[in-house]
Amino acid sequence: MAAPQKSGREKPKAKLGLFRYSGWDAIPAALVYIHLGLLLALFLAWSHLDWPERIAGAVAYGAAIGWSLDSVSHNFIHNPFFAWEPLNRLTSLALTLSLGTPQTMYKYVHMRHHAGNSDRIGADGTTIDPISLYQYGADGKVEPTWSYVFRQFFRDDGPFTVAAKIRAKRPKEARQALFEFWTILAVYAVLLALNWKFIALMAPFYYLGHCLSFLIAWYEHAGADPDEPAATGVSTYEPVYNWVFLNNGYHAEHHHRPKVHWTQMSALREETRDHQARVGVRTLKVAHFLGFADWTAPRVPTAKAR
Repeated sequence: MAAPQKSGREKPKAKLGLFRYSGWDAIPAALVYIHLGLLLALFLAWSHLDWPERIAGAVAYGAAIGWSLDSVSHNFIHNPFFAWEPLNRLTSLALTLSLGTPQTMYKYVHMRHHAGNSDRIGADGTTIDPISLYQYGADGKVEPTWSYVFRQFFRDDGPFTVAAKIRAKRPKEARQALFEFWTILAVYAVLLALNWKFIALMAPFYYLGHCLSFLIAWYEHAGADPDEPAATGVSTYEPVYNWVFLNNGYHAEHHHRPKVHWTQMSALREETRDHQARVGVRTLKVAHFLGFADWTAPRVPTAKAR
């Protein structure tokens, strides 16, 4: 990806015009609405599709959830695309509907993830990061891959608990979060009434889409050092993955400086390359979701599933 702005530690300054940080955000912004439009098109075309086509659409739906949570939706959390805040709120709602997850609640959980950086269990028996690999590990080891991937979805706090936590410091965001939640319920209740078979088929792929995101998360942090700021993530520089996932592969760089724009990741990598080598940043040769196929990477010790 091109890097239209200079890499740096400071927060990018807002610019006049449609986009807050970079005109390159026209790409993920368009993808938000294309994603939602394709989901609507699948619903409208349902009666004209045979079952293999419907299943193919459901598989694509699940894959798109995992993709967006770790690309478009993820980048929107750190650097909202638009200079005009109402347009950001509309985009947050669009992400909410396409992902089936309130974007504002996802933002809260994700920022707690950054606060802890997949931290180890503390003296109080918990982790700061609600999705830390160590949360259900033992003996200083991370949770096994597939236990984490398939069980983490069911460990999230309920929406009202998350909304209450947001409200403690940001009441306006809590209202937005609950608005998104109730909108999801209303929209999907209508879809259920109109075509329950559509919802019944999509539901397991909705879950599997989140599992894909947790698979990515496991390999983004397994083997990283949560106590070393520059090494709290695991990076991969596989070009196709980074092109499709908007440079999500630069994950050690992202956790080190989370406000740096997605177009600047390659420049940040060059800027911090020597420091990363000194602190031992772990890297993969393949996309994060294919981490299990990278036989060159040292094995990460895991605890017994519990």
